[in-house]
Amino acid sequence: MKKLTLSLIIAISCFCTVMATSTLTVTVSNPMKAPRTDVPVVISLKNYGDVRSALVQRGQEEIPCQLDDLDQDETFDELCFLVNIGKHEKQTYTVTLSDSGEPRQYAARVYAEMVMGNKKVKEKNRQDNFIEAITARGDCAYSYNLQHHHGVDFESELNGIRIYFDARQTLDLYGKFQKRLELQATQFYTDDAQKAQGYGDDVLWVGQTFGLGAFRGWNGSEPTLIEPVRSRTQRIISYGPLRTIVEVVDRGWKADTALPAVNMTLRYTQYAGHRDTDVDVIFNRDVTGYRFSTGIINVKGSEEFSDCKGLRACWGTDYPATDTVKWKRETVGLAVLVPSANIASEEPANKDNYAYVLKVNGSQMSYKVSYCSANETFGYHTAKEWFDYLKAWRREAEQPLAVKITE
Repeated sequence: MKKLTLSLIIAISCFCTVMATSTLTVTVSNPMKAPRTDVPVVISLKNYGDVRSALVQRGQEEIPCQLDDLDQDETFDELCFLVNIGKHEKQTYTVTLSDSGEPRQYAARVYAEMVMGNKKVKEKNRQDNFIEAITARGDCAYSYNLQHHHGVDFESELNGIRIYFDARQTLDLYGKFQKRLELQATQFYTDDAQKAQGYGDDVLWVGQTFGLGAFRGWNGSEPTLIEPVRSRTQRIISYGPLRTIVEVVDRGWKADTALPAVNMTLRYTQYAGHRDTDVDVIFNRDVTGYRFSTGIINVKGSEEFSDCKGLRACWGTDYPATDTVKWKRETVGLAVLVPSANIASEEPANKDNYAYVLKVNGSQMSYKVSYCSANETFGYHTAKEWFDYLKAWRREAEQPLAVKITE
């Protein structure tokens, strides 16, 4: 009787283990006449219980994947993996989800960091007071200096961005020579030895401008900063290895003095292998009646490109700092891609910005930003090359992979 009971227990245990595992067949198709690399496939996990680990395979090949807890409730919400796919190609993947184990570990292809200054460490690129989130009250005197490099930073192999922790919330840019991760080593403050080894550095002066696609208010004639607010937060949601997700949260933002204050979350997603960054804007209420803005800095003497349908870009050269002795002039290409449904107007260029006035139809909108540095050995070195790339970038954005999931 004891043996029968033990066998029954083992059988029940095995049955429960099987029931706690889901196997999905994921078919992805490329609608374009061109091959594509590092295209993200994102699967919602809301219908699959408490997923703790995942395995993605194409045939017998294991494909790196990532589980993300977007709302920070200790339950994974999404699975992400990247695919390389030929023109008009269809591929099939097997995804195994389990309620046990830990996420598999893969080589990092993205990086994100928040760090406070450590007075005991003299080197500007060796700071080690790492944090994951920070909140400043709206009356904080100078939140810009709370973090070592003035705000959260993140990168893929192709780019590097920091977001200023103040009312500007501007995206400032790091230009690379080589295709690799560098911000953990330089912390946006590249020393002379690293420069001699081919590391990149800051390549853009942003001032009060949009920089690269900062989201701002609009007062009817010009952009407004993200103030006043009740509080301002930056936090890292995901560190990788395939995508990093960071958020900026503004609570009690009086975006329009005639309308109620709003809470806004700006979510930035950086995928491996990408120089572009996804921006999701999420409000706590319907803001259809409000007006906002975004755009790019008018780099000194820059050449402008616009397709009059939401893609606006420039190519120009300027010093990235006011110190013109220490710094050399840097040439960059910048771009923002906004859905036409969210464009209230495309404003004429002025000395500061190429701007869009935005409307949010409901409580959410999304757009993309991208940039390059002429220092890159792997990128673009003329305005024509940059603008041609952006036209292809738009075509890819408008033709996502077709994804079919069967159980």
